[in-house]
Amino acid sequence: MKRDVGPIDLGRVKTYALADRPSKVGTPEFAGVWAPGGTFSAFLERLPRALAASDLRAVIAAIVTAFREQHPVIFGMGAHVIKTGLSPIVVDLMQRGILTGVALNGAGIIHDLEVAMTGRTSEEVGPALDDGSFGMAEETAAAIHGAVAAQASQIEGLGRGVGVHILNSGFPFASNSILAAGARLGIPVTVHVAIGTDIVHMHPGFDAARTGAASYLDFRILAAQVARLEGGVFMNAGSAVILPEVFLKTVSLARNLGHRLDHFTTVNLDFIRHYRPTVNVLQRPTARGGRGIHLVGHHEILLPLIAAGVIEALGETAAFAPARLGS
Repeated sequence: MKRDVGPIDLGRVKTYALADRPSKVGTPEFAGVWAPGGTFSAFLERLPRALAASDLRAVIAAIVTAFREQHPVIFGMGAHVIKTGLSPIVVDLMQRGILTGVALNGAGIIHDLEVAMTGRTSEEVGPALDDGSFGMAEETAAAIHGAVAAQASQIEGLGRGVGVHILNSGFPFASNSILAAGARLGIPVTVHVAIGTDIVHMHPGFDAARTGAASYLDFRILAAQVARLEGGVFMNAGSAVILPEVFLKTVSLARNLGHRLDHFTTVNLDFIRHYRPTVNVLQRPTARGGRGIHLVGHHEILLPLIAAGVIEALGETAAFAPARLGS
């Protein structure tokens, strides 16, 4: 049987005064318009006080506070950071004493070393994969294998070993090397290798045992840094799996050994929100009272913005200070 349903009667709808309603945004949070000739600090101040703009300022403030209070600031990064031309930014932050440690995946040492050797890196994978030449650069593999075989890698870790090799080789673009900067400044640059993921693993001179031992030593060096992370900052840029997993284990190890690790800031920078960085960097480690901040965007834009904001806030106090909280 057909039943007719008429429109609902709105005559008894309850309303309230707009002035009585809580609102999530108001004109005090609006962006300020730009004026020609302004400073970078003025640019940051004119960003709206909402969402990612507020998160960007929070990341800058956390790093500034950690620096002033002598807490660690550790930068974990995938090789994409190097391939987008950001090595000078990272090296500068190391030289200023702002970064107290850097953690790389296995690809990081390859691209860092190629930049130091030739000023160039990153091959076109597709065509090279078709003919089997992908990853077969002779000099790259020989240099990495030589560094792994050297005593420094086995005694001081893989990152230190490759950094020392770059310094001793007199490469023409070594000033752009993060690994060389770490060796020169005494700042730990650790390398966390997954066997089979990097081009040098395809070459006959690859020594899996020595590489694994050196990378494991780097894991312990990074864990020692994370054990002191209370009040500090850990940033992950461009590593979707390896460094988030490594970081989670260093947090667990530090707490297992009795180190206080409750209040610190973690940051993830990437194009999209991956599962492991979200849970293993931002959520799980900070659940006891810290804060995780996700900034979605391009490394080549976000990292210079953060670096500039930190340097502007610190002024002369971060003018090429000696390394702090080193290994």
